[in-house]
Amino acid sequence: MHSINLGPNFDEIESAMARNFAQAAQSCGVKQIVYLGGINNDAKTSKHLTSRANTGKELATTSVPVLELRAGIIIGSGSASFEMLRHLTHRLPIMTTPKWVMNKTHPIAVRDVLWYLRSCAKLEKPVAGVFDIGGPEILSYADMMQKFAKLSGLRKRLIIKVPVLTPKLSSLWIGFVTPVPTALARPLVGSLISEVVADPKKSIDKLIPKPKEGLIDVEGAINLALSNVSSNTVSTRWSDATLPTAPWQKAQSDPEWAGEMLLKDKKVRTTDASIKSLWAAIEEIGGDNGWYGADFLWYLRGVLDRMIGGVGLRRGRRDPVHLRVGDSLDFWRVESLVPEQSLKLYAEMILPGKAWLEFRISKLANGQSEVVQEASFSPRGLGGQLYWYAVLPFHTLVFPTMIRNLIRSANRKDYAEMIKTNPVDNFDLS
Repeated sequence: MHSINLGPNFDEIESAMARNFAQAAQSCGVKQIVYLGGINNDAKTSKHLTSRANTGKELATTSVPVLELRAGIIIGSGSASFEMLRHLTHRLPIMTTPKWVMNKTHPIAVRDVLWYLRSCAKLEKPVAGVFDIGGPEILSYADMMQKFAKLSGLRKRLIIKVPVLTPKLSSLWIGFVTPVPTALARPLVGSLISEVVADPKKSIDKLIPKPKEGLIDVEGAINLALSNVSSNTVSTRWSDATLPTAPWQKAQSDPEWAGEMLLKDKKVRTTDASIKSLWAAIEEIGGDNGWYGADFLWYLRGVLDRMIGGVGLRRGRRDPVHLRVGDSLDFWRVESLVPEQSLKLYAEMILPGKAWLEFRISKLANGQSEVVQEASFSPRGLGGQLYWYAVLPFHTLVFPTMIRNLIRSANRKDYAEMIKTNPVDNFDLS
């Protein structure tokens, strides 16, 4: 029951949803409702947090007991407040901010929120009440941005506080410099005006103890949220999209702007070439075989990489025909390989971010083959984003040629196989 992105009357929509849900739960014989809301300990709090509290009250209007958990900023991919923090920190090495970014907040990791929710489901009997949950640290939004910058490998952010930025102006600025929609940013920014700290009088510790390993601190929670990119496990295969992800990482159902920024250059072509020949052409890429065109630009990129201390193109490839996971391939490394399906390469050149190059092939219903060539880049800070757009013109010279020549190579292999199987001498040309 969260309608913050549905416009200015989201609070009315949420209240109506809560009433309908409570009545339906009662009629169905539900024994317990568990609701996750937001900490609200200030009489002059924002419309967003007020609506969170009112939603809890509406849920409690029937005879079904409501156990309400109230949290501050939840740290993990998909959490709107965390995504706003992520994108602001990544994009702005210098930022002018309202003075209330120094207000105290009580963040909590997604993993710990799930601990409390699961524990609620295991209680021996229904419970009615409001309980605040928070992590082990109380700090400001500005402090969290600095921690995020440090853990992302970025320089310390210069934060200049000014008294003239209203929530409306701030949300417009956030909508301009980040992918978070202005309509969503406005109520979130409004929530930062009040200090959001768990009330010890509403502690849940007597009802549900903390996890055995303790609650995760802010740096640990941020590291978990960053782990999918820092461990080079960015998923780009359609088949990976349905696999379950860790709750602190981006899920398929999260909005497009959630998670680490991932910039892509994707080419898709269809061809009559066989899957077998396409795979052979893909597997032969790099080293002395070249990169299917614009080889001078690849060579130049390798030279530049070596000049700044990188590996360049000197490593070549282990085998001229076959690849395996872990192989070095010029300044790439084979990250994953599924024969006659996909090849993913991870860049080991010196970059302001992380880069991948992937090839995927599949058979279409009409008998043709589809080839997908996708370059992905996760930039580190503003410098990484500027780098991507600076090299984008070179992409137009390299990548269309690459996929076109790769398909031509596959067609030549098919033709050679056809001649081998059906020699001209066997044809009756009379």
